[in-house]
Amino acid sequence: MSNEVLDAVRALLPKIAERARSTDEDRRVPAESIRELVRAGVFRMLQPKRYGGAESDPVSFYEVIREISAVCGSTGWTAAVLGVHPWQLALFDEAAQDEVWGSDPDALISSSYAPVGRLVPAEGGYRLSGRWRFSSGCEHAVWAMVGGLVLGDQGRPVDVMTVLVPRSDYSIADVWDVIGLRGTGSNDIIVEDAFVPAHRVMRNHDMAQLRGPGQEVNTGPLFRIPFGTVFTTTITAPVIGMAVGCYRSYVTAMRDRVRLSLGGGRFAEDQFAQVAVARAASEIDAAILQTDRNVWETYEHAVRGEAIPVELRLRVRRDQVRATERALEAIDILFKTAGGNSLSRGNPIERAWRDAHAGSVHVANDVERALAMYGKGEFGLAVEDNLI
Repeated sequence: MSNEVLDAVRALLPKIAERARSTDEDRRVPAESIRELVRAGVFRMLQPKRYGGAESDPVSFYEVIREISAVCGSTGWTAAVLGVHPWQLALFDEAAQDEVWGSDPDALISSSYAPVGRLVPAEGGYRLSGRWRFSSGCEHAVWAMVGGLVLGDQGRPVDVMTVLVPRSDYSIADVWDVIGLRGTGSNDIIVEDAFVPAHRVMRNHDMAQLRGPGQEVNTGPLFRIPFGTVFTTTITAPVIGMAVGCYRSYVTAMRDRVRLSLGGGRFAEDQFAQVAVARAASEIDAAILQTDRNVWETYEHAVRGEAIPVELRLRVRRDQVRATERALEAIDILFKTAGGNSLSRGNPIERAWRDAHAGSVHVANDVERALAMYGKGEFGLAVEDNLI
C-alpha cells in the first residue's frame, strides 16, 4: 500500500530528531516542524477530498504518526491530535466546514473534550464560557474543539456537546510544565461568554452513533467509522511510535557497548540483554499488528457499506489500550536494562520513557474501563459508552 505522505515525512525525520531536545526544553513543537508537516500533507490525510484533503485510510495515518513519534514523542503526539481533527470536523455541519476550510484548507484545530464548558441556549445558537486543560498544539491552531454541557431552564445539564470555536473567541494560558510530553504545549483554553452558532455544535451522542450532518456531503468510508475507534487509536499510535524509537535507540547504543563492571564483556553477548530485546520487540510488534488489523477491518466494513459490529468496536478498544500497555512494557524493559545509560537528560531512551508514560494517562488509555467494556460485551451485557 502506497503512502506518499510517509515518504515525505521520512525525509523530515532527521531534522525533527535534531529538534527533539529543544522541543522538550521549550515546551512546544517548533513552528518550523509544523510547517514542514503541513507541506508533507500530514494534516490533510484525514481531511475530505472536497477541501483538497487526501481522505486516506486511517491505518496509513497511524503509520505516519508512529514514525514521527519514534524520533520525537512530543512532535508525534501533536501531529496525531492536530491531524485527527480534520476527520472530526468533516462530521460537523457543512457550514462549519466552510468556515474553517473555506479560506484556509490548511487551518489547524486543537481540542479539549472534557465537558467543562457551559452552553446556555441563545437565539441561533448558544453562549459559551469555560476553561479547558490539555489542548495539545493549541498555539499552532486557529480553531479549537471543546466540550460543553447544555444547561436547561433550571441550570441543569441536559446534553453534552462538542463545540467549534475560532481563535478570536478564546485565549491561551501558558501553564504546561510537566514531566513527559513537555513539547506538546498542551496549555489551557479560556472562553468568556462567546456566541456559538448552532452549526458549530454537535451532540456527542450523535457522534458516537455514527450520525453527523457532515456525512451528507462527506460520503466516503473514512467518515463512516466510529469516533471511539479513530480518536482512541490516534492517542495510542504515538505511544507505540515512542516505543519503536526507544527500541531503535537502545539497539544502536547497546550493540557495541562494553561493560565496565560485572565481569566486563560486550553487552550484546549477554543472554539477559538478548532476551530483553526479544521481549520488547515482540510487545511492539503485537501492539502494531493488533491495532492495524482492527482499524483496517473496521475501515473495510465502512468501504462495503456495512454496519460496524459492536463486537469489533469493543475489540478495537480492548486491543488499543493493551497496545498502550505493551508499548510501555517494551520501554520499561529497555529503560531498566540500559542501566545508567538511560538516565541522562535528553537521552532518547529517557525521553521516550517519560513521554510514553505521560501519554498513557490520557482518558483514552483507561485500561480497566476499556477491558471491562469488552468483558461485559462477551457476557452479553449491554455496553453504553461514547468511546466505542
